[in-house]
Amino acid sequence: MKLFFFLLLLLTAATSAADIPLGSTLYAADPNSNWPSPNNTFSLSFIADPTVSPETLIAAVTYNNITIWQAGATANSSAVLRLLHSGDLQLLPSSTSTTPLWSSATANLGVSAASLEDSGNFVLKNSSGAAVWSTFDHPTDTIVPTQNLNVNRTLSSGLYSFKIQSNGNLTLLWNNTIIYYNSGLNSTMNSTLTNPVLDIQPIGIITLSDPTLSSPQNLAYSSDYAEEGNILRFLKLDNDGNLRIYSSARGSGTVNVRWAAVSDQCQVYGYCGNMGICSYNDTYPICECPSQNFDLIDPNDSRKGCKRKVELQDCPGRETMLELDHSRFLTFQPELASQVFFVGISPCRLNCLIGNCIASTSLADGSGLCYLKSSNFVSGYHSPAIPSTSFVKVCSPVMPNPSTAIASNGRTNRWKLTAWLVVVVVLATLLGLAVLEGGLWWWCFRNSPKFGGLSAQYALLEYASGAPVQFSYKELHKATKGFKEKLGAGGFGAVYRGVLANRTIAAVKQLEGIDQGEKQFRMEVATISSTHHLNLVRLIGFCSEGRHRLLVYEFMKNGSLDNFLFTSHEQSGKHLNWEYQFNIALGTARGITYLHEECRDCIVHCDIKPENILLDENYHAKVSDFGLAKLVNPKDHRYRTLTSVRGTRGYLAPEWLANLPITSKSDVYSYGMVLLEIVSGKRNFEVSEETNHKKFSLWAYEEFEKGNIEAIVDRRLQNSEINMEQVMRAIQVSFWCIQEQPSQRPMMGKVVQMLEGILVIDRPPAPKAATEGSVGGTSVTASSISALSTFAASMPVVSSSSSLQTAGISSSASGKHVDRASSSLLQSETK
Repeated sequence: MKLFFFLLLLLTAATSAADIPLGSTLYAADPNSNWPSPNNTFSLSFIADPTVSPETLIAAVTYNNITIWQAGATANSSAVLRLLHSGDLQLLPSSTSTTPLWSSATANLGVSAASLEDSGNFVLKNSSGAAVWSTFDHPTDTIVPTQNLNVNRTLSSGLYSFKIQSNGNLTLLWNNTIIYYNSGLNSTMNSTLTNPVLDIQPIGIITLSDPTLSSPQNLAYSSDYAEEGNILRFLKLDNDGNLRIYSSARGSGTVNVRWAAVSDQCQVYGYCGNMGICSYNDTYPICECPSQNFDLIDPNDSRKGCKRKVELQDCPGRETMLELDHSRFLTFQPELASQVFFVGISPCRLNCLIGNCIASTSLADGSGLCYLKSSNFVSGYHSPAIPSTSFVKVCSPVMPNPSTAIASNGRTNRWKLTAWLVVVVVLATLLGLAVLEGGLWWWCFRNSPKFGGLSAQYALLEYASGAPVQFSYKELHKATKGFKEKLGAGGFGAVYRGVLANRTIAAVKQLEGIDQGEKQFRMEVATISSTHHLNLVRLIGFCSEGRHRLLVYEFMKNGSLDNFLFTSHEQSGKHLNWEYQFNIALGTARGITYLHEECRDCIVHCDIKPENILLDENYHAKVSDFGLAKLVNPKDHRYRTLTSVRGTRGYLAPEWLANLPITSKSDVYSYGMVLLEIVSGKRNFEVSEETNHKKFSLWAYEEFEKGNIEAIVDRRLQNSEINMEQVMRAIQVSFWCIQEQPSQRPMMGKVVQMLEGILVIDRPPAPKAATEGSVGGTSVTASSISALSTFAASMPVVSSSSSLQTAGISSSASGKHVDRASSSLLQSETK
């Protein structure tokens, strides 16, 4: 009986510790006054308002000092937050005040206590424990995992708001009128949703659910989604009008941006206030006035906009139009319906000057559009990349900014003119000397047999320095003898043998399906060429000339690994002993590890297979075609379906077929299949009488379970010396790599350590074939795979070396994936 009462007392104490009784008060003057959650992850207390000043306080629910909810008013150090005996939660300016700054409006609704849950939800509840009011149902500017946002709830921050429309679209609005961001399901679905609900999963995926949808639709991914650790990921509408996913590891004290709805901050309407012009310095957006005809409204805060020094109604002379090159005034719905006209640049300027208009923009994108801004609020954007010209109505005279103004002092003008003359004369002299020297050199050596070698060395100086060399199409056409000797072909294009001007043998790949612009193509080439490793094929140079896009690689004398694995010795005369094959497996793993874990940005290959593992003259393995996924068909990469995957049969991870996100663990699966082929000398998708008509990987695991390792090993190796310890390690590693769930597969760095014998390898569970089951609840049939012997399209990829947590997979099993900001295309070459 005593034990019973003791337990009852403990239970009562635990309950009272979790519940906040009526009459409880938080004091702004007391920094230790707070209501914590049971696990101390969240806390409700007074903190300084980071958007105003340290003296201004807010009552807020916080995580790592990060605000996820706040009472709807600011206060000072005398304020209190009190849970009245009537059940109303009130923010009061002082402990003696009776007029609240903010109230939950729950008086006389049966509230008996409050609690801050481990989820971060602050709840006012009745005697039965049911919620009467909660912060999750009354969000401010943030939602956290397990918190839902429906069409009746809005996130707000200053003049900005975020809402879900009834059709499932996510919208960002300025002043509840201008819709400057509108994205979601309407472009892919015709059905009308009944009750769309938005939430953010703990692993960092924004999903939309509705009773009419068969499963939640994934709309956006944080760049660190599925990474392990005690991390809170939350969705927040910032006071700059952008919607972002943040992540913060518990105890770190830091918060990181992992996704933003508007990738170009200057595209946020009103970011720089009325008449403000948004542009960029080296790292972040800045706000300025159009010219010296304007002053900042607040010199201490340029985001508050600008005002004319002389208002239009007070013009002493006539009005004129200030011209702003490479600028445009943002025009979104509903303005887009009434402020757009089809006129040229001169009428666009004049119609605004003589009409009821304060600014205009003439688009120079071939559309012939003109925006006539008649509202009293205009939001500007300036960038050298914008071809449009804008005009603002001001009082004469026009006064450009100092950076563009012409000095009126005659002495200054004369000095500038003299300086220009000196510069021109010096440059002309240097150019003349260079032309003369070059001409003499060519005249003296044009017939010399050494001339070709000298020019070749000069042409490949960039190669010697490590930079990619730019070749002309004519040079590569000559080097390959008109693309005569074909080495192979794949989904990215054909590869030809070529001899460069310095007599270096190279492999020239003619890329097909390139739709990228010149600048983007060069950027991707620079990224590939800067990726150097002993086990990666080196990119020598490129050609980007009109429609011709070619890549020049170092030549691999012994071709690809498949020629040694799957061709009989009698047919090809090619065969490698076990020592060579194990070193090839280890070298390949090291190359992939570098791409995943040691590059500045993780590179997911997407098509690991023997055909993409090349061998040099010493039979060292080098991985090829990494990074090419970003070069091909970048159009409309937002969606992927089962029939729109691109890859190679037998090497695709199950998540490809199940329409789940792709991470570096997908490459691990492909490598595991290749490793099993290196050991066995058989294609992993082969089905024969020898394998009892089962998929080879399943049959191999059955033999492994029986201890019959010899049955798995390539018969061609059985007459040579084999290190069975290495064979056993390779087989076990391969089974770990081809596990169905990405979270069960090891990182490539650990794969290398297991192959080297540094790590002890646990006994692997049976790999479940994609043809026999499902991944994360999405069924995958054998007919699906047979129909996809070679896939051809694209999908988004997350360059992350982290695994997907099982919980995340099960909650996001299917659905199309909307484009996300740090995203790149997956395009894997087929054999």
